[in-house]
Amino acid sequence: MLKETIYSLKAPYRDELRVTGYRFGSGEKAACIVGAIRGNEIQQLYVCSQLIKALKELEERKAIVSNHEILVIPSVNQYSMNIEKRFWAVDNTDINRMFPGYDLGETTQRIAAGVFEKAKGYSYGIQFASFYMPGDFVPHVRMMETGYQNASLANLFGLPYVVIRKPRPIDTTTLNYNWQLWDTNAFSVYTKETDNIDEQSARIAVSAVLRFLTRMGILHYNCHSGYIASVFYENELTTVHASEAGILRRHRFPGEEVRRGDLLAEILDPYEGTTKVQVLAPTDGIIFFSHKKPLVIQKDIICRIIRRLHE
Repeated sequence: MLKETIYSLKAPYRDELRVTGYRFGSGEKAACIVGAIRGNEIQQLYVCSQLIKALKELEERKAIVSNHEILVIPSVNQYSMNIEKRFWAVDNTDINRMFPGYDLGETTQRIAAGVFEKAKGYSYGIQFASFYMPGDFVPHVRMMETGYQNASLANLFGLPYVVIRKPRPIDTTTLNYNWQLWDTNAFSVYTKETDNIDEQSARIAVSAVLRFLTRMGILHYNCHSGYIASVFYENELTTVHASEAGILRRHRFPGEEVRRGDLLAEILDPYEGTTKVQVLAPTDGIIFFSHKKPLVIQKDIICRIIRRLHE
């Protein structure tokens, strides 16, 4: 294992920002794995740390196939992580909306450019990502529909679901999108948590990445075969919105099967404690995403459901 600073940025009032990379093996650029880009991605940082630990042990056992290099970047934005902010602390910009970056631009553009310079050129790119809404997911692989995506490769992670997202203009500046434009097969892996650590889904994510690297001929590793993934487009999910604002009491959680009319959640009056509205399942299916924060406002997404095939 080679530990190195892949990008650094001097700061006037605090220690310089150092983005650290861990290289395993040597030779052709096989896979680049990126963890926390945003300051609240504690789970993503933790998953990367566990992956680095596993790859170090595998390298010591000479389990990395010769002439293959793996680069792991556990954190890009520890400045914001140290003060518990999601975005860049100075101007509240999102580094994952700055790729491929510009080395003469604003601070976050320069950080993105420096990181992307080291992360590009790999055959496979894997990002442990987080969602823009607070909530829990079923672990899955997500891809941008750029014309370069390969859902068959995403199946090799062995996770239950592969989600394909049609990009909006704002998505064209993400790491995943730009990886694909630069001829890297890019995948975003989502686990249950973001701000907190969930051990079970973290282990699932580490196993999924090791399984993928094994199936792509990068590692010698004995692993469970995992799932045969269901592939669907994000816009095929049934979205359930809050009709009222209040305190959210969840009754059903991601991964649970529901039938039409089942009670998903209640929205309570925050002063009187009475039930303002019962949120019912509009279709049969499996809960894919569930809002987590205790307060909801009107029109917030309460959950998203994978509809049954016969629906």
